[in-house]
Amino acid sequence: MPFTIEPAGPERLRASGELDFATAAAALEAGLALIATGPRWTVDLAGITAGDSAGVAVLVEWLSAAAARHASLSFESVPSQMLAIARISDLENLLVS
Repeated sequence: MPFTIEPAGPERLRASGELDFATAAAALEAGLALIATGPRWTVDLAGITAGDSAGVAVLVEWLSAAAARHASLSFESVPSQMLAIARISDLENLLVS
């Protein structure tokens, strides 16, 4: 399933599909474009069906881009496989608020 990210209400984005090495570049660009349109976002990741270290890197890059704009970005329903990768990389605190 290809990756998609779309508005899901005020200050909310919904991501779905695979967030992995194959989709990371396109996911990064799509997310950056949406994040740039507002000062505060919560990204619902419940629809992510697969994720790997490249997907975790995308989430970290989105956070970095938001911080550079003095915007707020948080995630909810981070998939367990991505949390496990974040945990062993000492990044879990960035993904879970």
